[in-house]
Amino acid sequence: MATPENRRAHWRANLRLLTSLLCLWAFVSFGCGIFWADQLDQIEFAGFKLGFWMAQQGSIYVFVGIIAYYVWRMNQLDRKYDVHED
Repeated sequence: MATPENRRAHWRANLRLLTSLLCLWAFVSFGCGIFWADQLDQIEFAGFKLGFWMAQQGSIYVFVGIIAYYVWRMNQLDRKYDVHED
């Protein structure tokens, strides 16, 4: 059984992880796909301008990667704070 202290520490670690991943998502989605698209369009990637590619596909790939990382990292945190399911 997890102690109340472990549960609070687990929740704080979860919030830190969520905050950092949401900042990464916002940077990629809004920054690379909208705000800096004109600068990124100077670079070609897979035959497309990078700004266009990030807005259409790149941000989706990053989002899927964020989800996979979150699952992996939360499993580690669950075991670390002894709140994992058996």
